[in-house]
Amino acid sequence: MTIAFDDFLKVDIRVGRITRAEPFPEARKPAIKLWVDFGPDIGEKRSSAQITKHYTPEGLIGRQVMAVVNFPPRQIGKVMSEVLVLGVPDEEGEVVLLSPGHDVPLGGRLY
Repeated sequence: MTIAFDDFLKVDIRVGRITRAEPFPEARKPAIKLWVDFGPDIGEKRSSAQITKHYTPEGLIGRQVMAVVNFPPRQIGKVMSEVLVLGVPDEEGEVVLLSPGHDVPLGGRLY
């Protein structure tokens, strides 16, 4: 299926930095609660991600990640997820986070 370029532009994907991460033991599947700073225009947003195979909460602090910032908030257990942090599956189907190859300004939009 192909989409128009204007459809792609509707998805607002930005870079943010994880400022806080905590285990999320109440989740149905193992997950980590994330707080991601997208800079002054968007601010800090919360998310929950099933990324426990490759990441620990401590190891995520300071990491830049890519996330969709314009989906409506979604309740995930006791967490209101405000952004969708993006990843791709490894050979076992476990999530590997997407991040820029170099440190970039927070809030930068994917294009």
